[in-house]
Amino acid sequence: MKIGGYIKKLVGRYKNNKNKKVYVLYVILHVLVILTAVRCLLTQNYENLALCILTMILFLLPAFVEDRFHISIPPLFQVIIFFFIFAAEILGEVNHYYVMIPGWDTILHTMNGFLCAAIGFSLVYLLNRGSSNVSLSPFYLTLVAFCFSMTIGVVWEFFEFGMDQFFYLDMQKDFTVTAFGSVSLDPQKAQNVIKLKDIVETTIKTASGEVTKIEGGYLDIGIIDSMKDLLVNLVGAVVFSIIGYITLKRNSPGANKVAEGFMIKPENIDENKESQT
Repeated sequence: MKIGGYIKKLVGRYKNNKNKKVYVLYVILHVLVILTAVRCLLTQNYENLALCILTMILFLLPAFVEDRFHISIPPLFQVIIFFFIFAAEILGEVNHYYVMIPGWDTILHTMNGFLCAAIGFSLVYLLNRGSSNVSLSPFYLTLVAFCFSMTIGVVWEFFEFGMDQFFYLDMQKDFTVTAFGSVSLDPQKAQNVIKLKDIVETTIKTASGEVTKIEGGYLDIGIIDSMKDLLVNLVGAVVFSIIGYITLKRNSPGANKVAEGFMIKPENIDENKESQT
């Protein structure tokens, strides 16, 4: 099958979805991305244009996963994935929300922790349910889901660190701090912590003689951002893990409703239900 035909097939999965809101949202966000791409083309911002193209490809990811692995992703899950991609790439990167809106990156990392825990929970739940050789307790199942989410968060921070080290992209956003302690400043090299407080300015001088002054303190290179991202990822993972545990252990109607909105299932389950009605 040609690429154009396959893309049309993937879009058709959204169009034929029982929940038409998924397709409507896909079309609206797709149009917004196209308009943004046109703006980037007119302003000759080819880097952001590439991000727009990447976003349109990522919008097809849920349909691709469904088609490739014969699974069914709930409409609520798909809607959140669409919003997450749009918020991260178009609003965050292209429209600079990461810099303009405090906490934008924190919100997305919290959501990422929640979504990854849901994915991990679904994968292990399907394995636990479909295998006669594997039988996990509710606690162990949710623990695996939590660890899956945190692993994805750590791997992403590795990726950001690599991009910053090799391409200077500043994916791990810097923070200005006014105090820190370091054994590297100890003149006696005895691992005594030298504390600097109330820093008001830092001067950086390069080998070429270029001088840059940082007003307000010392520039932290990504450490605070990475720890903050992992912390909020943990919060998101814990929230869904609790929901998943309650769903399995107590069969709570409220938790069931939330969990069902994020539970990935084999595609034939929905088809079987349809044929029985």
